[in-house]
Amino acid sequence: MWQEQNDTLTKTFTFKNFIEAFGFMTQVAIEAEKMDHHPNWSNVYNKVIITLCTHDAGDIVTDKDRRLAEVIDSLIS
Repeated sequence: MWQEQNDTLTKTFTFKNFIEAFGFMTQVAIEAEKMDHHPNWSNVYNKVIITLCTHDAGDIVTDKDRRLAEVIDSLIS
């Protein structure tokens, strides 16, 4: 579940291994590029932490972030 706090949406995704985590990040990158809305994220082995906010709107959560969060969630459903 996405957590909204400090003007961001954040979620941690856990995978079986690094390859699955990296594959997920690749899928997210493709979708984010299509939306022209790019996440802040980090990856350590099998964990990917994604943080979303809209920089153009003053670093707050907007509908753009919520739409990207939905798209990201759909990649693992």
